[in-house]
Amino acid sequence: MTPTISGNLYHRPAMTVRGDALLPLNMLRQRHPDLYELHRAKYQSTPGVLTQRVEPLGCTWSDVVFLSPVHPAPLFEALRRSGRTVPDRQPWVLPADRLDPSSTVIRLMRAGANGHTPEPYDGDDYLPLTTATLRAVDRVTINAVQRLESLRPGDPWLPWVDVPHVLHRGHIPLTWFTSTPL
Repeated sequence: MTPTISGNLYHRPAMTVRGDALLPLNMLRQRHPDLYELHRAKYQSTPGVLTQRVEPLGCTWSDVVFLSPVHPAPLFEALRRSGRTVPDRQPWVLPADRLDPSSTVIRLMRAGANGHTPEPYDGDDYLPLTTATLRAVDRVTINAVQRLESLRPGDPWLPWVDVPHVLHRGHIPLTWFTSTPL
């Protein structure tokens, strides 16, 4: 029997979601090619990321849906303090126990030297999704807040560059979320 995982995960879509599920980029290509092109454009400066392996899940970066173990409010408040205009939207809330731990991992993230790209990763940056690991990464760090507050005009935002990611292989039905405000 799979142990129950306690805690919440968060997702904040940049736009209205089409269909009845959150889809990884590779599924968007098949079902909604226009959305695929729109989301793929975000990786224009780092195209290699799309084929980066997520070894614990046996897939690529384009095969997973990204969730956050932290509520994004402190990140967006820090961006506002740096002078950025950030839409005031609440994130979608997903109880972590809705995800299959064999299809989900936590990826630790660290900002690189320039603060705008993540440091290279290795196998030790992946953690299994458990209640304990989720509790260990469910807070925004002071470093993340300070990095965002100190952004200069023209710097990329990238609020998630040093926030752990929860990666889920496959789609996530919208009905699994307890809150989907848009």
